[in-house]
Amino acid sequence: MGNLENFYLRQTTEYCIVAHHTYVISLTDENELMVLEPTDQHVMKLPNKQHHSSENEDGSDLPPPFRNPFVHELRFTPLEKIRIGVMTVTVFPVRLFFAVLLMLLAWPFAFAASLGRSELAVETETWWRRICDIALRGIMRAMWFCGGFHWVTVKGEPAPPSQAPILTLAPHSSYFDAIPVTMTMASIVMKTESKNIPVWGTLIKFIRPVFVSRSDQDSRKKTVEEIKRRAHAGGEWPQIMIFPEGTCTNRSCLITFKPGAFIPAVPVQPVVLRYPNRMDTITWTWQGPGAFEILWLTLCQFHNPIEIEYLPLYTPSEEEKNNPALFANNVRSIMAKALELPITDLSFDDCQLSLAKGPMRVPSNSSLLQFNRLARRIGCLNGLRAETTDTVLEQQASKARKLWGYRLGLGDFAHYLDLPVTDMLTELHSLFNQHGDGQIDIREYVIALSVACQPSKAMDTLRLAFGMYEAKEDRAIVEKDLASILRTALGVAEVDVTELFSAIDTLDAGKITHDDFCRFVEQHPDFAQEYLLSSRTTPSTPHTAPLVNGFSVAHYDMEEQTCSLPGQKRKED
Repeated sequence: MGNLENFYLRQTTEYCIVAHHTYVISLTDENELMVLEPTDQHVMKLPNKQHHSSENEDGSDLPPPFRNPFVHELRFTPLEKIRIGVMTVTVFPVRLFFAVLLMLLAWPFAFAASLGRSELAVETETWWRRICDIALRGIMRAMWFCGGFHWVTVKGEPAPPSQAPILTLAPHSSYFDAIPVTMTMASIVMKTESKNIPVWGTLIKFIRPVFVSRSDQDSRKKTVEEIKRRAHAGGEWPQIMIFPEGTCTNRSCLITFKPGAFIPAVPVQPVVLRYPNRMDTITWTWQGPGAFEILWLTLCQFHNPIEIEYLPLYTPSEEEKNNPALFANNVRSIMAKALELPITDLSFDDCQLSLAKGPMRVPSNSSLLQFNRLARRIGCLNGLRAETTDTVLEQQASKARKLWGYRLGLGDFAHYLDLPVTDMLTELHSLFNQHGDGQIDIREYVIALSVACQPSKAMDTLRLAFGMYEAKEDRAIVEKDLASILRTALGVAEVDVTELFSAIDTLDAGKITHDDFCRFVEQHPDFAQEYLLSSRTTPSTPHTAPLVNGFSVAHYDMEEQTCSLPGQKRKED
């Protein structure tokens, strides 16, 4: 009997992970130490027990969501199709004409009111600017009326800017969410490029938005500082309306709130939006109808109801002031209860992961979504999506390769990441603990990390994985290695690679190289769907079961288990 620490220190002194577990070792004929601990492959597992607890992490008793919030599907009955056809040739062109006309009519008022304005201070309100403001509100309301929003139901009492300098709106699901903005003329956070759009850019500048520049690396920091400056101005500036979800969803749940609206640590007023129309032609999210199709279908409805409810002012506690994430989560819970919607830890990052295109598209039932959520919250992904992603991942892969053949317990895993042992870290570790023996192969963690950091670069991830598994003498891997790599890269519990491996191993050598794999992928770009995720593969988890990460594949056909999106649209705020 011997302790792994002594052996490990001799082999890889650069990474001194102290192992507290006893391993059985022996001497080979060449007087080399050999670890007798079994080193069978373990894979990222889908939890067999689904947590359907009625209580969420924040203490709310809302049920977990069962729909992918980034997918919207429209289905029409024959009667509805006939009605849309009739409206298309009668009402639609008339409504569109007047909506465009009214927008053009609003331009000179916005242009006049914006003359001589400073971006650093609020000018004294003059009588002619007040007239412009009243005229613009009237014109914008008429424009929405022409679009079928004949009346807007407003509930609750709006708080003045001196009491609530920031308004948080949710759920964010469409460009029609601009209705409350035009009704209040509150400021919003917009891309700098928006102010250069003809007509629309002038209207945007009128409401004094906080501009974000994607070309400026310090833009986000500057944006937060500007929001803080305005929020602490004692009501001098207009209120800032922020959609803290940061992207459009289908309103089936509230996803993670970004902390930007809560960093100033000032009272906020939550505002919830509802579109109680029977046919949802409003939602414009990542997978579903495009922008013009949504506009066309919405203008073809006789009436489009909308409800805007102002919830009571929320004043943060001292703990929330020091913790914007806690502040955001508590506000989200209040809004979710008002909407009677579930909440989920999914975010825009998860949207990117689930909709990434390529030969290794993430399946709907992938536990990589759960990994992405945990890794993001623990901090494993912090800074890895910057320009140094490739370098950092290469370092992680090199480090994991030196640990080849060794499995890490929870304590060693925490030491590897230089993090304390917490409940979330334990859950992250358990994702890779397939056999329940408390030991994981760190190479699988690196593969999952690579997929989460660069979801659209599947081949880079596979190259990284081959480098960790291939033998030194011939740079090749065997079938069980390929199975471990692909199971982890897809985030599924079981996958049969026998047929795929045979198709690649044309010489029947019992092993393949990365070059062999790349040549095969060039000829079979959809190999994962064809060989691994087809209906002939029996999943270990029923496809109708709701998953812990909030996704359900009950809405998808068996042949459509991925969230790929041809002509993917970008709807990030």
